[in-house]
Amino acid sequence: MSPYTTLIEVEDVFAHLHHPDWLIVDCRFDLTNVEWGFKDYQQGHIPGSVYAHLDHDCSAPPTPHTGRHPLPSPQDFADTLERLGISNHSQVVALDTTGGSFAARFWWMLKWLGHSTVAVLNGGWNAWKSAGFPLAQGIETRPRGKFVPNPQPDKMITTAEMLNLLKKPEYKIIDARAPERYRGEFEPLDPVAGHIPGSLNRFHEKNLARAGKLKSAEILRKEFTELIGDTPPHQVIVYCGSGVTSCHHLLAMEYAGIQGAKLYAGSWSEWIRDLNRPIEVG
Repeated sequence: MSPYTTLIEVEDVFAHLHHPDWLIVDCRFDLTNVEWGFKDYQQGHIPGSVYAHLDHDCSAPPTPHTGRHPLPSPQDFADTLERLGISNHSQVVALDTTGGSFAARFWWMLKWLGHSTVAVLNGGWNAWKSAGFPLAQGIETRPRGKFVPNPQPDKMITTAEMLNLLKKPEYKIIDARAPERYRGEFEPLDPVAGHIPGSLNRFHEKNLARAGKLKSAEILRKEFTELIGDTPPHQVIVYCGSGVTSCHHLLAMEYAGIQGAKLYAGSWSEWIRDLNRPIEVG
C-alpha cells in the first residue's frame, strides 16, 4: 500500500479505521472561540480519533517578540505527537471542519519534523458525516507512541530571513489572508493592518472547490503557476496571520506537484511586533 502524503478521501480512511498503525487527529478550531473545537470534537468525531488543540498542542506560548502561534521546539512537538499516539511508522490523517485550514498546519508540522506519511482528510469532518460513516462521542486517547524527530529547517524561514528577502526580487511572497486583511481595510485579529511589502495575495480558500474539498491537482497547478510564474518553488514563501492557514497553500501546492515552497512561520503577527519593519496597505 502506498502511503498517503497530501490528501486522503473518507472512503480510504474508513477502510483503515481499525488499522493499528493509522492515527486520526482532529484539528477543528476557531480563532475567535478557542475552546469550541475541543467541545465540538467531544460531541461527535471519527471513531478512534484524538484531538489536537492549535494553541496548546501545535504552538508554543506567544511572547512579545513572536506571532500568535509560534512553533514549539521540535522536541516539544515530538513529545506532543507521542502523547497523541503517533510513532515514526504511523500513517497520520488530520482533519477539521474548515476545508483543511487548521489540519494543514498539523500536516506541515509533521513534515517539518521529517514525517512524510501524513495526509489531510479531503472535505474533513463534514465529508465523513455526509458519507454516513460511524460517529463517536467523548474524549479518546491512544497508547503512547515513539517518535524521534528529524527536523527539516529548510521548510521555513525566520523574520530576519524575510527582511533579507525583501531585497531579492527573484523571490515570491504569498499572503494567504482574506483580501480585505491583505489590503489593510479590516484586521480582526492583529493590532496593525496591511501586508509585507511586495507580497502577492491569494486567499487560502481559493484552493477549495465544493463542500470544503480541494480543487483538482490540475487546476491548482495551473493557478499557482500563473501566480508564481517561472519562480522556482524553493524561492516561494507563504505567510498569513500567524503561520496557520498559509500551510493550506503548501498542502495545495504539494498536492499539485509543486514542492519546495517555504513557510514564514511567524507571519504577519510576528512581523508587526517591531514597528520599524516596513508594511504596505492597499
